Amino acid sequence: MINVRIVAIGKIKEKYYIEAIGEYAKRLSKFCKFSVVELPEKSEQQNIEKKIEEETKLLIGACKGTVVLLDRLGKNVSSENLAKIISDESLKSSSISFVIGGSNGVGENLKKQANYVISFGAITFPHQLFRVVLCEQIYRAFTINAGLPYHK
Repeated sequence: MINVRIVAIGKIKEKYYIEAIGEYAKRLSKFCKFSVVELPEKSEQQNIEKKIEEETKLLIGACKGTVVLLDRLGKNVSSENLAKIISDESLKSSSISFVIGGSNGVGENLKKQANYVISFGAITFPHQLFRVVLCEQIYRAFTINAGLPYHK
């Protein structure tokens, strides 16, 4: 069973987001070992470049296996595209790390090291909500791959 992790900067505090992620984690347990790794956001007192550099180091250190970076400037993917990425990578690797950077983005070194840099579109999401959206899309991808009727 493949390990799927979301690696993200910042901690979710809102109960409703935590509950939504918990629901998708429960659903995903049929398909994979799912976890969320929350890394500390660096101080806003720092200059932006230093903040991005420190957060990027944390993200790189927490990634395992195939790295899928979520970036608004990445390649737009559909649910079916994401399902194919997961299917293809599960044949090659025992882990997939989906990475959500901090509010100022990530360093170029992570973009270069990532196996995939993808986007869910040009709109801006709050980071906490985006984690829920990502969980849902990962679940949807597994149901597509399993041929289940969830995705219509």
